[in-house]
Parts: sequence; C-alpha cells; structure tokens
Amino acid sequence: MIYLIYTAVLGTLFYLWPGLIPFFLFSHVHAGMVGFFVNMVMGVAYWMMPRPGQLRQDRAEASTFFLLNGGLLVRLVIEPLSVYTHSVVFHPILVASAIAQLLAILVFVWAMSRRVLTSEMLRELRRKRDE
Repeated sequence: MIYLIYTAVLGTLFYLWPGLIPFFLFSHVHAGMVGFFVNMVMGVAYWMMPRPGQLRQDRAEASTFFLLNGGLLVRLVIEPLSVYTHSVVFHPILVASAIAQLLAILVFVWAMSRRVLTSEMLRELRRKRDE
C-alpha cells in the first residue's frame, strides 16, 4: 500500500511542480507497476494458488518479497539521483537493483510452476491419499 500512496502523492506533485517529472517519472511508473501491482499479483498468487501435498514455500515467498522490494527500493532512491546528476557512477547500482528484481521474478515463476497440478500429479496425490 505504501507504493500506491507513493505513486498517488508523486502523481499529484507532478501537477503542482512539473519540473519534478524528468527526475521521478520512471520511479513513479516503476513504483506503481512493480511496487503495487506486481507485489499484489505475487502475494495473491502465493496465497490463492493450490499447494499440492500441503507444499510449503516459505523461503521462496520470502526471497521473492525481499529481492523484489529490495531491488525496487534501491531503484526508487538511486534513479532520481542518477537522472539529476547525469552521472554514470549510479549505473552499476541500478543494474544490481534490476538483477535483484529479475531474480525475484524467476523465484516466483519457479515457485508457481511447482504449484501447477498436472493430471499425473493429481493421480499421484490420489494414490498417496488412498494408501
């Protein structure tokens, strides 16, 4: 919810002080799309997707959360500084934040792929239950 508030406040500030737009536009969009929307989708998926055989994925859930939000928070701080200073010194930090977010997405995709029930998995679960 913090990202949602951040994007709403920043969007309002853009109307009041249009000079902020070049420095915060990408952060604004990224906070809304990744910070709010992607976090919401991932959280709901971890909560709602079936857990075959009572599958626990606590480490995957935590990894996804910390990698995604850690990378995003670094980006939200460093990107406006990078744009403001026109300095390439921030580029490696931004690359690291992007890699953290990419790793979060890969962990999420792996975790969700383990939850997809194929007909073979259903038969195996039924067989184990009936034993």
